[in-house]
Amino acid sequence: MFFEYPKLLYLELILIPLIVLYVYRELKGKHPSIIVSNVRQWESRGRENLWAMVARHIPFVLRMLALAAIIFCIARPRSASELQKVNSEGIDIEMAMDVSSSMLAQDFKPDRIGAAKDIAIEFIASRPADRIGIVVFAGESYTQCPLTTDRVTLINLMKDIQTGLIDDGTAIGNGLATAVSRLKDSDAKSRVIILLTDGVNNSGEVAPQMAAEMAKTYGIRVYTIGVGAEGMAPYPVQTPWGIQMQQMKVEIDEDLLKSIADTTGGKYFRATDNAKLMEIYGEINKMEKSRTTVDKFPVYTELYPRYALIALIALLLEVLFRFALIKRLP
Repeated sequence: MFFEYPKLLYLELILIPLIVLYVYRELKGKHPSIIVSNVRQWESRGRENLWAMVARHIPFVLRMLALAAIIFCIARPRSASELQKVNSEGIDIEMAMDVSSSMLAQDFKPDRIGAAKDIAIEFIASRPADRIGIVVFAGESYTQCPLTTDRVTLINLMKDIQTGLIDDGTAIGNGLATAVSRLKDSDAKSRVIILLTDGVNNSGEVAPQMAAEMAKTYGIRVYTIGVGAEGMAPYPVQTPWGIQMQQMKVEIDEDLLKSIADTTGGKYFRATDNAKLMEIYGEINKMEKSRTTVDKFPVYTELYPRYALIALIALLLEVLFRFALIKRLP
């Protein structure tokens, strides 16, 4: 506890001369109020007389207590506790995800697209201060979710991603260009694209390297992820006897993905299974830290009401004692 106006506490010294004056008057004025011929009738009331002697001083004590409490009030007693305000400066992130039919390969569990979605959702949940958007691409590209901090909507839209909704193919340039267009007008100091694909660019109107140059122009870093096991991977194929698994060669244009990352100041990663993909997202999470600043400031609590209450109670008790409980003859 501290006082806003501590010098006013010197007013408490007023109590000293008031107490001295009261004691002086009591000692000087000590004489019988009534002269009687016989005090026998009061001898049995010794205890009552003792109570009367003590009780008649109670109003003065209560008055001094009230005065002391009032001085405490005007000195403004306060307590302070320190609070922290955390200011987060998030990063704008676009997640560009390949949804071509090859993402159904089952070298990941349950398959490539299922693993990519599940691990991306964990990544989204781990970055509460960032705005994140989703772009999907196959033979063409579109925005699945614009930049948002609404994690519930973002995660639900990520779960809704599936193959077969747009023309098949792998238009890496289109997917990257769409993600760049979503970030180019962002005022965030750090802007990032995470581009995930399992194939070779074979369609689209925008060349991947041109899209990479666009990203570089706007100061956007691109982290590229190639997903797929080494060598062969089981892939579901429609046959006259139903869907059957066939081993197909994994083809990822790693040179292109490395070039895109190098051009924009990002990094290329290769994921061969679920654990590796999770590790990659964890590494990106560490590299792209949101900036936080902590402001400390005191929060004050006013304590004068409790002393005001003490003063009020003391004054009320003084009135009660003076006019109701203590009988004095004039």
